[in-house]
Amino acid sequence: MPSPRRSLPASRRDVPGIDERRQELGRGGKIRVTEPTMPRTPLEPRFAVDYLSILDSDGNLDTALEPEIVPDQLKRIYRAMLLGRRLDERMVRLQRQGRIGTFAPIKGQEAAQIGSVVTLARTDWMVPSFRETAAMLWRGWPIEKLLLFFAGYLEGGHPEPDQHDLPVAIPVATQLPHAVGLAYAAQYRGDEAVVMVYFGDGATSEGDFHEAMNFAGVWHLPIVFVCQNNQWAISVPVKKQTHSRTIAQKALAYGLPGIQVDGNDVLAVYAASREAVERAREGDGPTLIECVTYRLGVHTTADDPTKYRSEEEVKEWERKDPLTRFSAYLEKKNLLETGLEEQVDAEIARSVAAFEATGPADPLIMFDHVYGTPPPHLVEQREDLARRLDRTATRGAGGTTKAPPSSPPMRGQRTRSRWPS
Repeated sequence: MPSPRRSLPASRRDVPGIDERRQELGRGGKIRVTEPTMPRTPLEPRFAVDYLSILDSDGNLDTALEPEIVPDQLKRIYRAMLLGRRLDERMVRLQRQGRIGTFAPIKGQEAAQIGSVVTLARTDWMVPSFRETAAMLWRGWPIEKLLLFFAGYLEGGHPEPDQHDLPVAIPVATQLPHAVGLAYAAQYRGDEAVVMVYFGDGATSEGDFHEAMNFAGVWHLPIVFVCQNNQWAISVPVKKQTHSRTIAQKALAYGLPGIQVDGNDVLAVYAASREAVERAREGDGPTLIECVTYRLGVHTTADDPTKYRSEEEVKEWERKDPLTRFSAYLEKKNLLETGLEEQVDAEIARSVAAFEATGPADPLIMFDHVYGTPPPHLVEQREDLARRLDRTATRGAGGTTKAPPSSPPMRGQRTRSRWPS
């Protein structure tokens, strides 16, 4: 059964009692009401967008809305959130040390990712953007594989053959039409797979978002759109991204339901996602879920957020930290495991060691996935590079040059000359 929710006016234009008159937004955000210039017939009643919160930032629990999750699953959810947070912090240190490249941290968004992805079956499809580390871990991506990807290894982005996930998508919103295509294929084949696709608030300003939403609505596809509204698209605040009061209401223009949830409340995200996945699986079409959350860290490790947001704003959102909130909830249920942080840190340490034991990447791979039939000039370039690399390897074996390191070098650091002299 759908959960009870609080309704939000979808627009600042919604003023009771003056439906028959024209409403305009004047200067300073004040509403100016004028008589209509011609007769009008309302086509649809005014709409509202639901907001869902179950466990608030002060630890208050709405027991009437609390989803039924077995204790073992609650512990798995918390462990996954903790693993995502601790790995995120370790990856920032690795990047600062030059051991991996630039990446997009997830700190603060663990509930939005785990609360949603946990509702998928293994046969469903998960389509990430570039900030879904926690969701990818839940779906079975090894830590060392994710580290390889952010160190520039092609192999790090390959899903396993039986894995129903797409790789990381760096361009903003381009994964959304791909996800719609997967959902259309599932519908066409008549299987029960549901697609869940992730994106940020900034993606809603891209044409890909609107095209994907429109096609999903027209075709009534089994897809769940999960928007992680973390308040900032790099340095652009959400208030400059859209004039809509919510992102969730954008769904209504395409004929599908939209809901806004407290994205730092893993219980609310879970409840909304479970309902949306069930709707899609039963043939009732797509849903847009807006998870209101916050990026506590940098946009990417190449970013300096102190240039565009205040320390006070960050501290206010730290008070709403999803891990702190959920751990207090589990503690009341006597479900917190002792020594869990140490176990998670040890798992991360083993994965980092396995990652750094990987040999250097093969530069020739860059020629393999551009053309089905490579043009002659690329074939020539590949053969030339292969000869140069072979000569370098031969000289190294003779002792005249150092052997390449067994782990990725410091970012930007050369351990040998580019070409043999």
